[in-house]
Amino acid sequence: MEKIFDVTLENRKRLYKILTETPKEQLLEIPKGFNNNVWWNIAHTVITTQILVYKLGKLQMRVPGELVEKFMKGTKPDGTATEEEMKLIADFLISTVEWAKEDYEAGLFQDYTTYTTSAGVTLTSAEDALTFNLYHEGLHAAAIIALLKVVGK
Repeated sequence: MEKIFDVTLENRKRLYKILTETPKEQLLEIPKGFNNNVWWNIAHTVITTQILVYKLGKLQMRVPGELVEKFMKGTKPDGTATEEEMKLIADFLISTVEWAKEDYEAGLFQDYTTYTTSAGVTLTSAEDALTFNLYHEGLHAAAIIALLKVVGK
């Protein structure tokens, strides 16, 4: 599991760099042919991990409910973001991975609600969720790279 946390953290550091160094207008732009933007993809990675690991693990999520509602699966960006939201997500990119590792090592993930993802992968434990999360974040990292090419970075 150590490697899963390491890889997730490295991806999150990359996403943090993109979020903090890309002009806001590029983060929020929804290019023709796309249905989301860089900002939504970054925020969605944070929220999805919380749902897959904490909510399905029957633990309290560590992110505010309003962010969950705005960036969970099935949502679409509206092309806006407040500075407060962007700062919260930037902070959560790293801290949520660190907390998940601490909580995992403390043995907090004892129960899990079985869930089959839209990719057809059935998750039955926090370990399954953390492993699947690497795939999920990889998909969104690829989308972010494509979006950045289109919006001009």
